[in-house]
Amino acid sequence: MTTDAPNDAALRLADFISRHSKLMLLTGAGISTDSGIPDYRDATGEWKRKQPVQHQDFMSNLLTRQRYWGRSLPGWPVIRDAQPNPSHHYLADLEARAHINLLVTQNVDRLHQRAGSQQVIDLHGRSDQVICTSCGYHCDRMETHTHCLELNPAYSQYQADAAPDGDADLEVDFSEFRVPDCPECGGILKPDVVFFGDNVPKERVETALNTLQDSDALLVIGSSLMVYSGFRFCRRAHEWGKPIATLNIGRTRADELVSLKLDARIGNTLQRALELL
Repeated sequence: MTTDAPNDAALRLADFISRHSKLMLLTGAGISTDSGIPDYRDATGEWKRKQPVQHQDFMSNLLTRQRYWGRSLPGWPVIRDAQPNPSHHYLADLEARAHINLLVTQNVDRLHQRAGSQQVIDLHGRSDQVICTSCGYHCDRMETHTHCLELNPAYSQYQADAAPDGDADLEVDFSEFRVPDCPECGGILKPDVVFFGDNVPKERVETALNTLQDSDALLVIGSSLMVYSGFRFCRRAHEWGKPIATLNIGRTRADELVSLKLDARIGNTLQRALELL
C-alpha cells in the first residue's frame, strides 16, 4: 500500500484548510498512536486484536466485568501515563489560529485537552472517570484502579500489551477476581466511556451535528470511520454538500464520500501544513 508524499499531502491539506476557514474536526485512535496508545484497526480497516468489550456483555456477565477490570490493571496505566504527542499540539495550534469550530474525538484519552484544545467533545466519553450505572456515582479512575489492586494483589504480577480503551491483551483465569462495587449503592461500576454496542449520548451527537451544519467543511484525522458513531458525521456532511477531507493511513469507510483523501503520516503532514498556512 502506497502513501502520499509528505510535502504533497501537506500542500493539499494546507490548501483545504485555507479554503474552509470554519472546520469541524473528527479524530480517532490514529492520532494517539505516537503517544504509545495502540489503535484498533490496521490499514485495511480490519481488527488488529480481539474486539473490545461489548456493553451488554459487560452489564449482564460478571465474568466479563472480572476480565475487564483484571486486564485493566496492566492496561489502564498505559492510557493514564500517555502524554500528548506533536499532532495533538498541532491541532491545538490550529484551534488557536481560529481554523477549528469544534474538535470531536472518538478517543477517550483526553490528550487533546491536555495539549491545549478548548472546544472538544469526547464523543465516546473519558476513560479517566468511573461511573455507577445505577445511581450515577462517579469517581476518578485511579480510585477504582487502586481498589482493584487492593482486592486482588495476586493479579498485580501480570504484564500485557495495552488496548486503546484501558483494556489489555491478557488471558488468565479471572474467575477469582474481585470486582469493586459502587460504594454508594452496590451497583455496577464502569468506565465513563461508550462501550461497543452502547449508544452515544444524544446531546453530544446533536451538538456536533449543529456545529457541523455551521461549519465550512469536515476534516477527519486518524480514523478508519468503521464505527458508525463517527461515520455518521461524514454521511451528514455529504448530504449537506460540505467538503470532507481525511488524513489517515489506509482506507476509510468514507472513501467514496470525501473530496480529499490524504494517505499520509499524521504528524509530519500536520507540521508541514501549519508551516504553510
